[in-house]
Amino acid sequence: MTALIVALLVTGASLLIAEAHVVSYGLLGAAGVAALAAAVILAVQAAGGSVVIALAVAVPLALMATALVALTARRLVRLAGRPAKAGLVGRVGVVRHDVAPVGDVFVDGELWRARRSWMDDELELGEGEHVVVERVHGLTLSVRRAEEWEVLP
Repeated sequence: MTALIVALLVTGASLLIAEAHVVSYGLLGAAGVAALAAAVILAVQAAGGSVVIALAVAVPLALMATALVALTARRLVRLAGRPAKAGLVGRVGVVRHDVAPVGDVFVDGELWRARRSWMDDELELGEGEHVVVERVHGLTLSVRRAEEWEVLP
């Protein structure tokens, strides 16, 4: 009996993890929740509890896990409709800490470490100035001062 309980727990957890990595539209998640609920029921009965106590423990846990899987699946479906970002090159950002020669810029809702582009003649890019991303080097952006036409909406 213990081996069956452990097997159901491992299977249920594995199915929930697989649901996060495989497009199954909730089928793997539902099977994982069912396996975990069955393991809980068998574990409570093996410990000497009645069927009523086993169901009183397993049903709320299964409902919470099902709600979590459904919420996650709903958010993933909503994200699937968004267009993919092509990258940072050419995006306009704002300097947060002076870039002289290294500072921080805010691009697309993210704070990045930035370095002046080798093509930029300016010695320093001040806080609040608009910049354009020229290249990406790992986690550091190479930026230049934005032209007036690049900043306009």
